[in-house]
Amino acid sequence: MPTFSHNGLDFAYLDEGEGEPVLLIHGFASTKEINWVGPGWMSTLVRAGRRAIAFDNRGHGASTKLYEREAYDPALMAQDALALMDHLGLPRADVMGYSMGGRIAACLALEAPERVRSLILGGIGIHLVEGAGLPVTVAEALLAPSLEHVTDPTGRTFRTFAEVTKSDRQALAACIYGSRRTLTREEVGRIGVPTLIAIGTKDAVSGAARPLAALIPGAQVVDIPDRDHMLAVGDKVFKEAALAFLDARP
Repeated sequence: MPTFSHNGLDFAYLDEGEGEPVLLIHGFASTKEINWVGPGWMSTLVRAGRRAIAFDNRGHGASTKLYEREAYDPALMAQDALALMDHLGLPRADVMGYSMGGRIAACLALEAPERVRSLILGGIGIHLVEGAGLPVTVAEALLAPSLEHVTDPTGRTFRTFAEVTKSDRQALAACIYGSRRTLTREEVGRIGVPTLIAIGTKDAVSGAARPLAALIPGAQVVDIPDRDHMLAVGDKVFKEAALAFLDARP
């Protein structure tokens, strides 16, 4: 598996296919394999004639683990994504982020708009502005002595997921606290690249898509029918909409 280094941190990544590059940024407690390989995104993009690039965010997967909350600000994590583009010699890329990855992708589009050809925000709606991400009860669940000590339903879901994936629960807990950054309405209003927002109709985590789209000039919305936050990421409706969006964007 290829790796690159940035600011003393090591990152694992995947780089497959040829054609115009699409940079994929996964969500909290996930990995490049869980978010993008397993649900078929890498193969879908490659079959569509595109170059699919995915990496493990700091604190996740095979990348460096950090335990300081301030290390997980989405703007810092956006710099990791930019460093991967530099490592691969990519002047621009289409960027797709899911959930927390959408926060990171939005920060990247704000901080380096000349590097982002288009933006796909999956699993993140108006909570990008009005919500701070997953509740802190998830961090508490990750740090609990055992799953039996966790009563919060959302916390139990993520604690179970972290145990199944053998994730570093302390690093993930720090990420929960550190990534709780929202963007202002003025900031998202400055996103000037073509943007697609895709959210499952049963998603109770992301916040509504259309209020966010109303703040981003020209943003488009796709509803992913009958999918919650966990299942929407691999849905064929999402994939078809994303491919159509990439084909149509300037």
